[in-house]
Amino acid sequence: MITINEVENIAALDQPRRIMKYVLVYCVSGKLSMTIDEKEFHLSAAQVVTITSGQIHTLTSWTKAKAWVLEFTLDFFCKDDNDIELIFHNGLFCHFAMNEVIPVDKAMVEPQLRSIEQELLNKPYQYLISVHSRIALILVAINRAKVSRGDEIWKPDALFLKFLEAVRNNFEHNYSLRQFAAMLGTTELKLNDLAKLHAGKTAQNVIYGLITSEAKRLLTYGNLSVKEVAYQLGFNDPFYFSNFFKKQTKSSPKQYKEKLTA
Repeated sequence: MITINEVENIAALDQPRRIMKYVLVYCVSGKLSMTIDEKEFHLSAAQVVTITSGQIHTLTSWTKAKAWVLEFTLDFFCKDDNDIELIFHNGLFCHFAMNEVIPVDKAMVEPQLRSIEQELLNKPYQYLISVHSRIALILVAINRAKVSRGDEIWKPDALFLKFLEAVRNNFEHNYSLRQFAAMLGTTELKLNDLAKLHAGKTAQNVIYGLITSEAKRLLTYGNLSVKEVAYQLGFNDPFYFSNFFKKQTKSSPKQYKEKLTA
């Protein structure tokens, strides 16, 4: 549900790692580098990077670095729509691979991380409520840092974020947009309006983009054949999956895998 550890205490973080939790890495001192979905990120003191649930990440190097890794599930943090909107506010945890290194005010972030560590260690009365509040304060501090440096404010709609989560959690079913709308108690038109507002494309193309990102992860880090990847993503016909992937990336799944191992 929620854990916090110093980076050196997390086993196998130097290997490609995927967990269905939201991950926040905060560098206290020194320098560290991470790969997140094929992209390299470098952190130094008082910098943070957020990793969306399901993204594959690897600690590639650390030089006398001290860092905290905070991990929590969506169900733990998101008790209502306000929580859902906060966790994705300004693209903090983004399904569109928009990870970035963000300098933050250490005086606001470090005390909260230390308090979370103590709350989880000692488990005093109502400690989970306290931890939830402290995560919220950390996210507010990161949002303030982004606004202070001039970033455009992006406040997402909770329904759109529930749509993204629904797609991510149901790749193997290959649901249609109509089925997702019914699952969420809304309409295709509403999802299209939200997708165009937040992503600049149709809801169907948002689905295609999320499927493509997942396919890249499976092809990059899994020991799966193209056929096995196709079946995991709900494609009954591997040939159709190959055509879909090539249309989205200009490269066949086989060519994509070969390029990675070249």
